[in-house]
Amino acid sequence: MVEFGIQLPIQSQSTIYVDDWERRAGPDELARAALQAEASGFSYVAVCDHTCIPRRLAQAMGTTWYDTTATLGWLAAVTTQVKLLSHVYIAALRHPLRAAKEFATIDVLSGGRLIIGTGAGHVPEEFDVMGVDFVGRGALFDEALDALDAALTEEFPTLPGPAWPASDLAVSPRPVQQPRPPFWIGGSSAPALRRAAARGDGWLPQTAKRSDMAELIPKLLAMRRELRPGSPPLAIGALGGPLHVGHPTWELPRGSLAGSAEELAQSLAQWVDMGVTSIQVRFPSRSIDELCDQMAAFGEGVMTLLAD
Repeated sequence: MVEFGIQLPIQSQSTIYVDDWERRAGPDELARAALQAEASGFSYVAVCDHTCIPRRLAQAMGTTWYDTTATLGWLAAVTTQVKLLSHVYIAALRHPLRAAKEFATIDVLSGGRLIIGTGAGHVPEEFDVMGVDFVGRGALFDEALDALDAALTEEFPTLPGPAWPASDLAVSPRPVQQPRPPFWIGGSSAPALRRAAARGDGWLPQTAKRSDMAELIPKLLAMRRELRPGSPPLAIGALGGPLHVGHPTWELPRGSLAGSAEELAQSLAQWVDMGVTSIQVRFPSRSIDELCDQMAAFGEGVMTLLAD
């Protein structure tokens, strides 16, 4: 059975996907979108992560990016059932003990609804200002994941690797989910696939096209069997792209797919046939009202059809 998630509006305003109304919106609209996602049957809501945006990228990325863990903590109080995903948290930029404390707190506050989505990062200036080697971020990311795993599963963890040596230091509170909240690993490169197979509980491809997934998914699953034989199945994610339920009366962004619930379900079923278990979708809109209407229509129509 496939599940659906959605990256929330407002909290990240990259010019690649931000809708104009989001620039004038704030916490009230963010809460309304999260509650509508929950009511419509979405499995998770996602919050992005960037600490700072360099001037050279501001035109493309925008400069409004809410803090990931603070926003997820706030959403834990706003919602009651929907899962909370960091999409994706740049683990190499944070000390694992600090990250573990923040994530464990969110898991406690939400009653065990956290999914820790992590990625390697792509903005050199963010690493420079934090004093972290951008070129070596892959190896540091692996170490950060192992250290975060230790800090979330052991009360007095010994952190592996040379970057963050620590032992006999308690990290609390302890997470609700045991042995820890799931790790979903972002990225579509060969190292990202191997990282997801070896260290992840799920995979979040970032740039992979649908045509690429037919090759990537079997490769990922083969690596999983090799590196972690007998482990639980991976959650396989996909970015389903911008959708519109019904026939639009305005010009949608390029690349959007519009149609009836049956037509959208038929298209999304191709992901499912390849082994995808979680699809992230988004709905271009002109207002919070339209976004909520689209989520409701998607939940009542498309999700129902694909649940059969």
